Amino acid sequence: MQWTVGKVRITQILESRMTGSTRFILPQAGPDEVKALPWLIPNFANEEGRLKMSIHALVVETPTRRIVVDTCLGNDKEGRSVPTWNHLNTPFLRHLTEAGFAPDSIDTVLCTHLHVDHVGWNTRLVNGTWVPTFPNARYLFGRDEYNYWKDHSERPDHIAVFNDSIKPVVDAGLVDLVASDDDVADEITLIPTPGHSPGHMSVHIKSGGKEALLTGDAAHHPVQMAHPDWASTADSDPAQSTRSRRDLFARFADTSTLVIGGHYGAGHLKRDGDTWRFDALP
Repeated sequence: MQWTVGKVRITQILESRMTGSTRFILPQAGPDEVKALPWLIPNFANEEGRLKMSIHALVVETPTRRIVVDTCLGNDKEGRSVPTWNHLNTPFLRHLTEAGFAPDSIDTVLCTHLHVDHVGWNTRLVNGTWVPTFPNARYLFGRDEYNYWKDHSERPDHIAVFNDSIKPVVDAGLVDLVASDDDVADEITLIPTPGHSPGHMSVHIKSGGKEALLTGDAAHHPVQMAHPDWASTADSDPAQSTRSRRDLFARFADTSTLVIGGHYGAGHLKRDGDTWRFDALP
């Protein structure tokens, strides 16, 4: 999938797609609750009320920059808490290259946060060593986000992610720590959206009178637009994540802003009474 926002082009590169098996992350989104929101079907759920989600990267091309936003799970990783996320062997890098984005052509990697499914392709395994996948890129991590995980990665799965997907690019001298409201480029500004993780950031794009919002995991799925209080099981601060969602949705609803999720596709936010709905692009 590809979208154009003024002079900026956004390309989605899929790593995986799933239908159902999502209640471990959004336990309140049962089939009956999903089917009660017919606007979710068929783009974001199937007729049985099972959510559709994906793990993907977004390549953002500006007139001067080539940026990968979030880097999925990655291949050959170990120690993940979800068993099927270990020892992956996906064609993600081949698909990225075939789309015209060879790894050495990327100048920036921006991680909205440092969870397992957003940092995996920061590195790849070469002769038993984790090396940066994008050797010519500056890796942008939120300062608050990085400092938190550097000091609070006590769980074995968190230690594994930090050691194989974050620390190697830090050690390579490729990381810039940024404020969660920094300007990344002329067209790109970060928006603080903490709650899912301590320093989570969303991405605001403005070009040629057009706008886009890359939500990251401020919302895992459009069902949370109708139920913004449905926090993910992975949220570090559910009350704060709910506040961040409400603020974000209120800001961008009923505008022409293109909204693209970290685990769902593109559309436009519309106010629906006291909450919101999401109209998928045709």
